[in-house]
Amino acid sequence: MPKIQAPTVAEHRARQRRAILAAARELLAESGAQAPSLAEVGKRTGLARPSVYQYFKSREDLLNAVIADMFPQWSAYVTQQMDRATDPGGRVLAYVEANLRLVAQGEHAVMRGLAASVPGAVLAEESRVLHDQLRTPLVAALAEHGASDPAAAAELVQAVVYASSQMIENGTPEAAVLALTRELLGPYLRQQG
Repeated sequence: MPKIQAPTVAEHRARQRRAILAAARELLAESGAQAPSLAEVGKRTGLARPSVYQYFKSREDLLNAVIADMFPQWSAYVTQQMDRATDPGGRVLAYVEANLRLVAQGEHAVMRGLAASVPGAVLAEESRVLHDQLRTPLVAALAEHGASDPAAAAELVQAVVYASSQMIENGTPEAAVLALTRELLGPYLRQQG
């Protein structure tokens, strides 16, 4: 029987599960197009494929767990960054910068890998939930800032995030993209309603 690497079996299993999820995310980010096999994930974590099956019954089960793990973390990070800002314009800028930071860290590549590997309906629903969670504080910040149509303004901000994400993924340094987004959005965000 393998030796557990934690004070309790439950903690050991939780750590192993986290390691498997982290390995799957890393492999998705690296490939950007194809879900890793359970054998590849096991190799990355130092586990045999049968051991990975003790945690996830299939590749689809593992990918669904990656989605369930990743999307709330993304939303929580963006919300946390927005909450640190002291004014509505700052919250909007924090929204943009937090999303771009996650893209630069490879999280968007994980999403692309998931999009290529997970059945469309599952990913579409989870993506919709994530975007709704992210959109709510953005729309609120824009309304507080004085936008005449906060929902439409949120769509425009999201378009900037999308275009900026593409720039980062195409090799433009994160700092340069952040500077451009501040230059573009700054004049509007400094004005009050």
